[in-house]
Amino acid sequence: MGIVRNTLALILSVVLSSCGGDGSNTSGGTISNGSSGGSSGGSNTSGCSLSERQNWVKSQLDEWYLFPTLLNNSVTPSAYTNVQDYIDALVAPARAQSKDRYFTYITSIAEENAYYNSGSTAGLGVRLALDSSSNRLFVVESFESGPALGVGIDRGTEILAIGTVENGLQTVSSLVASGGTQALTDALGPNDPGVSRVLQVYTNGQVSNVTVTKTNYNIDPVSNRYGAKVIDDNGTKVGYINLRTFIDSADSDLRTAMDTFRSQGIDKVIVDLRYNGGGLVDVSVLFGDLLGKANVGKVFSYTTYRDSKSSRNTTTNFSAQSQAIAPTKIAFIGMHGTASASELLTNAFIPYLGNNMALVGTNTYGKPVGQIGLDRSACDDRLRVMAFKTENANHQGEYFTGLATVVPNTCAAGDDIFHQLGDPSEAATRAALNFLSGQSCTPITSSASGTRTQAATPRRTLITPARPSAAQHETPGLF
Repeated sequence: MGIVRNTLALILSVVLSSCGGDGSNTSGGTISNGSSGGSSGGSNTSGCSLSERQNWVKSQLDEWYLFPTLLNNSVTPSAYTNVQDYIDALVAPARAQSKDRYFTYITSIAEENAYYNSGSTAGLGVRLALDSSSNRLFVVESFESGPALGVGIDRGTEILAIGTVENGLQTVSSLVASGGTQALTDALGPNDPGVSRVLQVYTNGQVSNVTVTKTNYNIDPVSNRYGAKVIDDNGTKVGYINLRTFIDSADSDLRTAMDTFRSQGIDKVIVDLRYNGGGLVDVSVLFGDLLGKANVGKVFSYTTYRDSKSSRNTTTNFSAQSQAIAPTKIAFIGMHGTASASELLTNAFIPYLGNNMALVGTNTYGKPVGQIGLDRSACDDRLRVMAFKTENANHQGEYFTGLATVVPNTCAAGDDIFHQLGDPSEAATRAALNFLSGQSCTPITSSASGTRTQAATPRRTLITPARPSAAQHETPGLF
């Protein structure tokens, strides 16, 4: 996840990531540079003992970490039984200042590459969100090639209970009461093909028990059900596109959608990134190019490393694309799961659209910094190190508390999970259409932390395991 178009000569990949949480297992995601989500870099020393891996991690952080004065150099490696806990201790001072909310982490090279190449992962094939005010668990999105949709579990389905057999179901409320969201993760079991769970669900007015067997599947970055469409809003054509994640396979989907908009002369667009935790920077830049026909040759973003790595600072400009359009107004739908590459894209348009753009929904995650990926291939370790910050053409980039404080217009709206994404009746989509038609709206009110916002419906938090997989880092709420 990086900010430049091509993989760096050092053979590392750069990443912008919110990485699955803020300490309470809330949403997050990643931006990565390059076409495959990462490549080998760092050291390939063969030793894979805990102490050797910890020593390698510390040396990489000492060389690359964006805020070197915020590393805790007094940490004793032997006090930690795994690499991630050691990393968390090292970067704790930065976390205390909300500059590294679990953005630096260790993951699997193989898993991450598979995800970036094609969206490959395994599990139920859904995004899950918890309404913490009532301890109710909902499916907010169901992926077309996943097993859950095949048994009728889609957006708006409520999961009431979870078990391995029907006579052993545990209610969601009892699980949350006993162990928080991690208890839900544990009850759902490992995301391995062949693992089955019995779910008691409420959908379409009926309660039923369904058995879902987890499988391998690929996430389609733009849904073929609702991901790209032209909405007729009282005679005005509006382009709607929902991008789930910034991965390689989004390229053709984005080009096809924008070419459709171009051929129909569309100049008002809704970009729905409400659950998009990030992904490849190359894809974020491409999306910007496709929306930025009027900005060719102008600055998309600046990327800045620590002083000792300033030779790697880069400027990325908008480039011409044959499918590109030049919107006069854009409504970006974003919520607390919107992070990193999504925020990069939104921020890039502030200098050019100004009051002709809006953030619709709630405040976003707040991740204007990014990671590089350093590999220790003998151990299948990829270390994602927060190593750079990003800014738009106006050098705006300090949105650690979310984009609501920097986007010129904001419109508060809830996530209406009982209407499909892209439905003009869905709350956030309707608010976006209203903005594009010139109607007034209620601004988003963000808290000091940037993670609580005014909204018209209960705040549901995309849940993430304490130790998310590579795909879960990038796709908030994925199970």
